[in-house]
Amino acid sequence: MISLNQYGWDHCFQSSQTQSDLLIGRVTSIQGFKYYIITIHGEKEAELSGKLLYEISAEELPKVGDWVTMKDYETMGYIIDVLPRKNVLSRKNPGSKTERQLLATNIDYALVVQGLDRDFNIMRLERYIVQLMACSITPIVVLNKADLVNDWNPFSSEISTLQRDCKIHFCSTYNGIGIDELFNSVLEPRKTYILIGSSGVGKSSLLNALMNNSLRAVSDVSTFNNKGKHTTTTRDLFLLPNDSIVIDTPGMREFGLTFERGHNDDELFPAIHQFAAQCRFSDCKHLHEKDCAVIAAVERGELEKQVYESYLKLVKEQRRFEMNAEDKKRLGKIAGKMSREAQENRKKYKY
Repeated sequence: MISLNQYGWDHCFQSSQTQSDLLIGRVTSIQGFKYYIITIHGEKEAELSGKLLYEISAEELPKVGDWVTMKDYETMGYIIDVLPRKNVLSRKNPGSKTERQLLATNIDYALVVQGLDRDFNIMRLERYIVQLMACSITPIVVLNKADLVNDWNPFSSEISTLQRDCKIHFCSTYNGIGIDELFNSVLEPRKTYILIGSSGVGKSSLLNALMNNSLRAVSDVSTFNNKGKHTTTTRDLFLLPNDSIVIDTPGMREFGLTFERGHNDDELFPAIHQFAAQCRFSDCKHLHEKDCAVIAAVERGELEKQVYESYLKLVKEQRRFEMNAEDKKRLGKIAGKMSREAQENRKKYKY
C-alpha cells in the first residue's frame, strides 16, 4: 500500500465533506480525457464524473498536482470532486487577452531553469519570478549547462541586481556538475517542485539526471497501455528517489502575467520597493510624479535602469490583463441582462 504523505498529502487538503467511501488521490498526468491518479492502491486511470464535466468551469477542473476524490471501479475510476487547492500556477493563455491557463496546482517551489548558452535572459527570469511570487510559490533559479562557461560570477552578479531573495544553483546535465548537490541539498522530501523554462534549456535532461536514469527519453512506461508518456508535451508528476516530487512541463515561449488584483506591486519588486517608501505620494506610479524616489534612484545609478524598465513593462502588462478581464466580465453581465429581458418580453407579449 502506498503512503499519500510520500506524494505531498497534508490534511489541509482534506475537505470537510469528503465521503468515507471515496478514494483520495493526486493527479499525476492528464492525457486527453484520461486522468492518472496516484492512490494508496497505486496508479488509477479515471474520467470526470458528470458533475465535474457539466457543472464547473475549465479552471475548476482537475489539474496536475490536484488532490481529488474518486469512486474506484474495476476498470475505471470517476473523479467526484477536487479538494481545495493550496495555490495555482498560471500564465496568460497564449493568444488570449483575458484567459488564464492553469499549469499545475499545490506547488511549494519552482525550479526556474535557464541555460548558460544563448538562453540566459535576466528579464525573462524576472518575469518568471514575479508570477511565481504572486502565486505564492518560492522560486529557485537553476542555471543549467554550467560546463559551457568558465566563470559563473557574472551570472550571479547580474541576478543579484534584481535584489531577490532566491537560491541560485549552477549545474550541468552533461558532466554532472551540481546534480548531487541539487538532489541532496535543495530538493526536500514530500515537497512539490515544478520545472519551468523555455524549450531547450534541459528540463527533461535535468529530471532524468535527478531520477538517476539518463536513458529515459520518455517517461516511465504506462501500466495501462505499455506506451511511454512523452515528457515534453504534457505536464507529469514524478516521485524522485529522495521522496521529493517534481512536475515536468513543456517548454514555454510565452509566460504572460495573470496575478489577481490586490497584490502590492512594490512588494513583488523588492528592488523598487526599497525606494518606493520614500516617494512623496503613497500611490506613486513611479512614472512622472514629483519627488519620486524610484526615478531619483535610477538617475543616481542606485537602481539599475534595466530593472526599472522591466518593472514598468510588467506592471503595464498586468494592468492590461486586468482591464481586459474586467471588460469581458462587464460585457458578459450586459449580455446576460439583455438575454433575461428578451425572455421576459417574449413571455409578456406571447399570444
